[in-house]
Amino acid sequence: MTAPATPSPLALLQRCHLESLQRAYDEVLTRLGLDGVLLFSGHPRRHFADDQEAGFAAYGHFMHWTGQADLARSWLLIRPGQRPRLKVHAPDDFWHLPARLPDEPWVEAFDIEMARADAPPALPAGHFAVLGDVSAALAETTGAARNPATLVAALDESRVRKSDYEIACLRDANHRAMAGHRAARDAFLAGGAELDIQLAYLGGSRQRETALPYASIVGLNAHGGVLHYQHYDSVAPARRRSLLLDAGHRHRGYCADITRSWAGPDADPAFAALIEGVTALQRRLIGELAPGMDYVDLHRRMHRALAELLADQGLVHCTPEAAVAQGITRAFCPHGLGHSLGLQVHDVAGRVNGAGRPLPPPETDPALRLTRELEPGMVVTMEPGFYVIPMLLAPLREGAAGGDIDWSLVERLADHGGIRIEDNLVITPTGHDNLTPPE
Repeated sequence: MTAPATPSPLALLQRCHLESLQRAYDEVLTRLGLDGVLLFSGHPRRHFADDQEAGFAAYGHFMHWTGQADLARSWLLIRPGQRPRLKVHAPDDFWHLPARLPDEPWVEAFDIEMARADAPPALPAGHFAVLGDVSAALAETTGAARNPATLVAALDESRVRKSDYEIACLRDANHRAMAGHRAARDAFLAGGAELDIQLAYLGGSRQRETALPYASIVGLNAHGGVLHYQHYDSVAPARRRSLLLDAGHRHRGYCADITRSWAGPDADPAFAALIEGVTALQRRLIGELAPGMDYVDLHRRMHRALAELLADQGLVHCTPEAAVAQGITRAFCPHGLGHSLGLQVHDVAGRVNGAGRPLPPPETDPALRLTRELEPGMVVTMEPGFYVIPMLLAPLREGAAGGDIDWSLVERLADHGGIRIEDNLVITPTGHDNLTPPE
């Protein structure tokens, strides 16, 4: 008789992850007086007056158990002390391939029903909650409480610190994304248009566009200064000054989020020096990552370091302290230093403490998405930047700070757009581990 195959290291990590999840849910549900929770994966939305559906990713808490980002209209019932029950929507269909589960050891931890209908499973008597993108009418049919805030907050907090399995998935997602970045860089240096670069990224990272965790930002020249630039020009510009590429990968539900900037053959030498400066700045800030670090304080340190860089490169003629105080650094970098990362690119519970108390960002930095103290197991991005954004710089030109900025150098850099260097890091008990491989 053939001996059963030995589970892979990842499968063993996933088994521990699921066992830990069961214990965490048991504790939370019991504490809140609930007999169970029903998680709905969600469903894609149809375009108006059409039968075509928009892109889709399953509900985060559903993915926390299954890792299945594209499993729509499916349900997962979790009850203390009982095996999870997974109802997969797999209708008879000759237009589309019905949903399937992977042939992997983790499925053995679930009681699985492959169902033609997408109705929720019938719940036994008791007190239940239903979570996800569930209408009030549908929730009423289950007899369960719809998205109770206390339960959602507790489960969000359970995703803040990642298990060893989750970190392994995030590391793999980073490696796959970086392969795409290398291919995209080569396409840029070969003279490709934004569309060519995006296609090279998809090929290098081995994924289709609908599987991306977010729409890639592929900004040539001035487009790199549009923080969420959303187009792909199909014609290459006459001059290739710069590329900003912000692109990721989703692996087993978990997201990589990496940004790189490159100078082109027509770049001003000052731009290449700024890329080196922002990269060095990011490395310095990464070196400070450790448990107990206040991320808001680290964000403030980023602005101080950026002010020093601007002074060193001759963009400002005042002290670093004055550049920060006058809002100069925030005009050149209006976004936050980073955010939590996991099953969602901007993962949950970034602006609350462990007890669920809100931790709003400073008034000066409303875009900062992570405001809590760092703990072992957290995964965060580190993404300082520098951009020439005319609408943000115009008030400075007209105000008191205008005399402290070298506007001729700003104009030389305007067609280069911007710079962002972004890595993904896990906080360890003694410091940090960079999940993003080198280029």
